[in-house]
Amino acid sequence: MTLRELLTRSLWLAPLGLSLVFVAGVLAWVRANEAEEQELQRQTLISDALSTEAQLRDRIDEEQAHLRQLAAGLAGQVPSTAALAAHPEVNAGLRRLWLAVTWLDSRSNRVLAEVPAESEANRYEDGLSLHLTARVAPDGVLVVRYAPALLLKRGVPWWLARKYDVQLVDSADQVIASTTESPLRAALGEKPSYRVALTGPLRASPLTQATLTDAALELTVRDPAVSGTRPLAWVLVAGFLPLIAVASWLLRRQMRQVQRAEVAGRTEAAWRRAMEDSALVALRARDFDGRLLYVNRTFCDMVGLPAEQLVGLLPPMPYWPPDALAEVAERNRRNLAGQAPREGYEAHWRHASGRMVDVMVFESPLVDAGGRQIGWMGSIIDITERKRLEDRERRQVETLAHNARLTMLGEVASTLAHELNQPLTAIASYGAGITNSLAKLGVQDELVLGALQRLGQQAAHAGRIVARIREFLTRREPRHEPCDLHEVVTAAIELLKRDCQRRGVTLDVSLAPGVPAVLADAVLIEQVVINLVRNAADALQARPAGNGGRRIAVSSRVVGDFVRVDVQDNGPGLQGRRVEQLCAAFYSTKADGMGMGLAICRSIIEAHQGVLDASEAANGGALFSFSLPLSRETHTETVHG
Repeated sequence: MTLRELLTRSLWLAPLGLSLVFVAGVLAWVRANEAEEQELQRQTLISDALSTEAQLRDRIDEEQAHLRQLAAGLAGQVPSTAALAAHPEVNAGLRRLWLAVTWLDSRSNRVLAEVPAESEANRYEDGLSLHLTARVAPDGVLVVRYAPALLLKRGVPWWLARKYDVQLVDSADQVIASTTESPLRAALGEKPSYRVALTGPLRASPLTQATLTDAALELTVRDPAVSGTRPLAWVLVAGFLPLIAVASWLLRRQMRQVQRAEVAGRTEAAWRRAMEDSALVALRARDFDGRLLYVNRTFCDMVGLPAEQLVGLLPPMPYWPPDALAEVAERNRRNLAGQAPREGYEAHWRHASGRMVDVMVFESPLVDAGGRQIGWMGSIIDITERKRLEDRERRQVETLAHNARLTMLGEVASTLAHELNQPLTAIASYGAGITNSLAKLGVQDELVLGALQRLGQQAAHAGRIVARIREFLTRREPRHEPCDLHEVVTAAIELLKRDCQRRGVTLDVSLAPGVPAVLADAVLIEQVVINLVRNAADALQARPAGNGGRRIAVSSRVVGDFVRVDVQDNGPGLQGRRVEQLCAAFYSTKADGMGMGLAICRSIIEAHQGVLDASEAANGGALFSFSLPLSRETHTETVHG
């Protein structure tokens, strides 16, 4: 498992972790706030303790000053209880703080006069009392006894007494006086407290002058601030954290469901993609503007372009034929408008390699998850092979029809050949009879006799041609006899010479000397030569007579084991047509042609184990040639000679 997958699977822990960090931050803040409050409380406690100690010291100094005033007022008087009780300072002191005022003899410490405290001060009799002294001239000493508890009660402000427990303690940690009626020492650290030493001596005995030099003033907070950390932590731990844990668990379950859904979605998408890519039908998705939104692999293979180059393209598309962009664009506009035929339509596309592809396109609406149409979905089938098979089947049907027509034509030609034998025989017989009759009559006209002789020869020759054609159409083998090919070519030229002169065509004959004899049917080969020369003369009719002339060159030469005869003209040429097309049955470049001449010539040459060929001439025009093999005997004699 990679680190990225581990982080993805542990993502649900992020809220819980953040919650724990948040709780820790809140606890730290509360703790810091509590420490700040405790420090503030401690500073306030120290300040209040120092302030209280100063107030008590001022109260004691004030009482000491009143005592000195009393001593000054009693100076020179006879010590008596009446005099002491009658003095205003005594009464004022007893109302304030004093428990008793005693007039002592400084030499013998004998009590000369004493005024006890009122009943209000009796409640402090059981506790420790402190004393203030002042000398009375000439030999007296005034001693004022006061209770530390009353000092605290009268000297500490009421608001401070409600906030703190104020106590006087000694070095043994024993309570000397307290603002509470039943003072108890608090456990160390239970409540905040502060102790400040009282400056100056506190006299505990007027006779021995004993002092409490180690007495201290202690302030203890009555109601310390309750720590908020513990209950807040309990609330967070007992309430917030379980809720976060439950929420994290629910989030984890939700994320697992989402992950399972994503895995299922990716698996389904991969399966769908694999099925779409393995399908033989090309798929494409387009929006209403014709922009390609999706194509499968079959579509990419069909047009020869990758999906990265196709997705996002707008018309015109790179697979549209360049020579029909306007037509294809108009049909594309109709299809995007929803006018595509439901039964599909055929189209011609151009592969990236340049070859044309025939396709069948079916368009259907493309809808989103909400059922709203967002474009068009196309299913495309490659029908190039089917069209090729259909064309081949059509050509086969046409070939069968041509063969049927050839068979019928052969039967007609065979019938004509059979029927023409009797007229030609009659012509030859009538010519011979006329010649015999003129001889009996003693007519010696050379012109007439020559014409009758040639008439007989031509009739015999026509009879031989009809016989050869009949034999050829009845699938008999041609008569392979040694013959001079030059004599055959010369005879054919003689027959066509007058017709070529009438058409303005010049015949140039260049036959190689010493050409050996060939095994061939002279009559059929003569028909081949006649057909080739006549076709050349017909092609030259489109050429003006005065522009270089209309010329036909007939030549021969020996090429290896063959004798080749070339018929070349200076006409318009083949114009891109091949010999297979020119020799196809019923194909003709002439308006009144039957399309049988070259087909028969090719059949005759191939029946002689030769080859008929056609090509463009070097100087313009067409070049038709045929080659015939030399006879074995002739070829052997030529080699040995």
